Amino acid sequence: MIQVDERLERIEIKLAYLEDFLERLQSAVLEQNKQAEKLSQEHRVLKEKILFLTKELEEIPNRKPPHY
Repeated sequence: MIQVDERLERIEIKLAYLEDFLERLQSAVLEQNKQAEKLSQEHRVLKEKILFLTKELEEIPNRKPPHY
């Protein structure tokens, strides 16, 4: 009977460690998702700015300045 009690205790300890690990893993994943969303938003803004600037550059004639 002692062996069964010891085995149960080891299983409960392992389960407690696994539950703690899963909680920490979930927190880390949620934080990474927040960071990924923030980076995605920043990327979107930068992409829009680049598109705007390239459109403006297309309007500037590609010729030598008068002093050449």
